[in-house]
Amino acid sequence: MDNHIKPKRIAILASGNGTNAQQIAEYFAGRNDVVVDSVIYNKKDAYVATRAKNLGLQSFYMTRRDFMESDKVPALLSERGVDYLILAGFLLLVPENLLRAFPDRIVNIHPALLPKYGGKGMYGHHVHEAVVANHEKETGITIHVVDHRYDCGTTLFQARCVVYPNDSADDVSARIHLLEKDFFPPVIDAYITGRPMPVQQHILL
Repeated sequence: MDNHIKPKRIAILASGNGTNAQQIAEYFAGRNDVVVDSVIYNKKDAYVATRAKNLGLQSFYMTRRDFMESDKVPALLSERGVDYLILAGFLLLVPENLLRAFPDRIVNIHPALLPKYGGKGMYGHHVHEAVVANHEKETGITIHVVDHRYDCGTTLFQARCVVYPNDSADDVSARIHLLEKDFFPPVIDAYITGRPMPVQQHILL
C-alpha cells in the first residue's frame, strides 16, 4: 500500500456496554488503511467508555442535547478528521447535522431482519422478545446505511439464524451476538474500502 494514502478514520457511536465497539476496534487494530479514531457515547455510565480506555482509544461523552441541539459533535468529528460513523448500540435518532456531514457514511447494525422489528423503541432485548412472541422461525442481523428514519436506510448485508420453538429471548440474543461478531466488522471493512462484501448467509446456530 502507498504510505502516502490517507487512512479512512472511523468514529464509533455507542450508548451501552460496547461489545460491538470493542470487536470493531480489535478487528481494525494494526491496519494502516482504516483507523478507529474514537468512541463517542451519550450515556454517562456506559461501559463502552471503559472498553475504549482499555483499548487505548479516545472517548468523548456527549449529552442528548449536545447531539440534538448543537453542532458540538460534527465539530469534534471534523476536527479529528473522521470519515465514517459506525453506530454500535447507539440509541438516539441520528440528527440532521450528522446526516448532512456524513452522507452515506453512517452505518448501523440492527438485531433483526429489517424491515421486520425496526423503528423507534425496537432495540436489543425488545427485538428478541418480539421475535419469540411472534413465533418467528428465523431472525438475524441487518447492517445498513443510516438515513433520517430509524432502521430504514439502504441494506448492505443480512445474516440469518434459526429460531427454535422453545427458544427464549436470551437464546435468540446469544445467536445474534455471534452473528454480530462474525459479520459486522468485515461488512464495515468492505463498505469503507470497496472490498467484496461477505456472502449473505443463513446460519444454523
